Amino acid sequence: MSEQHSPKQQPTASAPAPTPPAASEGPGLTLYGGTGTGRRVTVRDLARAKQAGERWPMLTAYDAMIASVFDDAGIPVLLVGDSAGNNHLGYENTIPVTVDQLVMLTGAVVRGTKRALVVADLPFGSYQVSPAQALETGARFLKEAGAGAVKLEGGVAMVRQVEALVTAGVPVMAHIGLTPQSVNVLGGYRVQGRGDEAAAQLLADAKAMQAAGAFAVVLELVPEELAARVTAQLDIPTVGIGAGAGCDAQVLVWTDMAGLTPGKLPKFVKQYADLRGTLGDAARSFAADVVGGSYPGPEHAFH
Repeated sequence: MSEQHSPKQQPTASAPAPTPPAASEGPGLTLYGGTGTGRRVTVRDLARAKQAGERWPMLTAYDAMIASVFDDAGIPVLLVGDSAGNNHLGYENTIPVTVDQLVMLTGAVVRGTKRALVVADLPFGSYQVSPAQALETGARFLKEAGAGAVKLEGGVAMVRQVEALVTAGVPVMAHIGLTPQSVNVLGGYRVQGRGDEAAAQLLADAKAMQAAGAFAVVLELVPEELAARVTAQLDIPTVGIGAGAGCDAQVLVWTDMAGLTPGKLPKFVKQYADLRGTLGDAARSFAADVVGGSYPGPEHAFH
């Protein structure tokens, strides 16, 4: 997902989060909340949510501890995104991220969760060559990391890859609109689908991904009206990021959502906390105690 930033927003005050409704097995499953189902969320649950008109949240996660927090909060789908490159591994963008790196991070997220469906990004260069390459990479994420699904970027051009994965038993979430792995071809982080021709192509990409067997499609940096149109014409859920309120689900990079990302943030991000400030204050307080000699105190020592 895109990490190109626009002017920074201050954390937005929000009303207290509602108490998650109790979930139940079978058709009555509520995706958000309800951690006591005794099983993980599945792609079938997402299909049922689409039919029922139930919206759901998705967040990225890159390690077991953060993943466990979101799992306990009832977030039904966690994405181990190649955005780990920007937010976890210190790269400038997503391009350098390797399969081995994401397999390791995906395994950590799976081990840190009990309920969430864990979706792993297929990184740049690991699936575009051929359907066989895509299947080989996708199988690694299921076999070695325990992921429940994979995500890949691209529309019509990726039909054969998606078909190969799904036929072999690897669930696929598609990603169209702004596709960060293609940022060099797109000429930057720009809104996609503006104009009749571009809108028609995006709709065709979405329908092609559905026909190929994808269980959901991410729409990134797409005009709100077009995203709503795509959502209405698909039987599978759409997941918006910078695509307005008409999508079936919404996803954010967790460090953006929680106020940990430094610098400018994308226009579509809403911050729900100021973790960068909180952690900075904690680190300064710890340092002051050490320098001043008040930590460790008698209560922290052994005799």
